[in-house]
Amino acid sequence: MSLEQKVMAEMKDAMRSKNEPLLRGLRAIKAEIIKARTEPGANGEISEDTEMKLLQKLVKQRKDSLEIYQQQNRADLAQKEEEEIAVIEKFLPQQLSAEELKTELQQILSQAGATSPADMGKVMGVASKQLAGRADGKAIAATVKELLAK
Repeated sequence: MSLEQKVMAEMKDAMRSKNEPLLRGLRAIKAEIIKARTEPGANGEISEDTEMKLLQKLVKQRKDSLEIYQQQNRADLAQKEEEEIAVIEKFLPQQLSAEELKTELQQILSQAGATSPADMGKVMGVASKQLAGRADGKAIAATVKELLAK
């Protein structure tokens, strides 16, 4: 079952139960899927990899907005963003904990032979590919920086 089919099935249930936060999040996902499918060169199809990147992009946008709303003391808007993040994250793979992320990155560092902060670019390329969908880019970068600083 594709992401779009899962979203559509959940949308029907959300409409029946009048679950507005769930419906908002699902509509955002559906809109991005349609946008990606209609882009030039997409041929009306999107891969699973593209779907994951799409979901990650949606979560990142909402987290950025959430941060801004919290800084401006807009609890009402911040709550909406948190609700949408929760809905979108249901479709992403399980995120790594900080300890798991650190362990995986230490393995990547030893494989790449990285020892100094100058090797960060080399490590980030490999880490981003291996941990795609399971960890946020900012978290990966911060942990790599911390590990290479030792």
